[in-house]
Amino acid sequence: MTTSPENQVPFLPGERGELLRALAEQRELLLIAVRGITDAEAARRTTVSELTLGGIVKHLACGERVWMQVLVEGDGELPEGMLDMGQYRMAEDETLAVLLEQYATAAQTTEEAVAGLVDLGLSVPLPRTPWSPPETVHWSARRILLHLIRETAQHAGHADIIREVLDGASTTAQR
Repeated sequence: MTTSPENQVPFLPGERGELLRALAEQRELLLIAVRGITDAEAARRTTVSELTLGGIVKHLACGERVWMQVLVEGDGELPEGMLDMGQYRMAEDETLAVLLEQYATAAQTTEEAVAGLVDLGLSVPLPRTPWSPPETVHWSARRILLHLIRETAQHAGHADIIREVLDGASTTAQR
């Protein structure tokens, strides 16, 4: 496995590499939105939504961590923190730098887990939640990756709006 210089994502051939690169591109858009802000700005609400830039980074780090646990463990157990509503808020004692480190660690874990998969068609049971249907639902590794890409893209868009309201900057202007 080699690393592509532009975003440091392991270069994997085929669909697996394409999916990882798509996820890395969405992560990069999010990271542009939080570039150069203070901890206070990262924790500040700028819209009627409860979302903050720090809360989005924290949520996406948690999301990648728990989804990779679902994928790697494959036991259908609910990972710790998956339903924790605190994952959406930057706590007073948290710093953006630490949240970004956690996000980078989660991203690396995702890349390593995907690189180690034998088949993207691998099917794993989803954890039971209060809103789950009575039957066990299975998702493929591919679908989990597509879910992470969609989730990251959606929140990168939220982050762009929050940042623009915060100080007028946007990911388009900062590239």
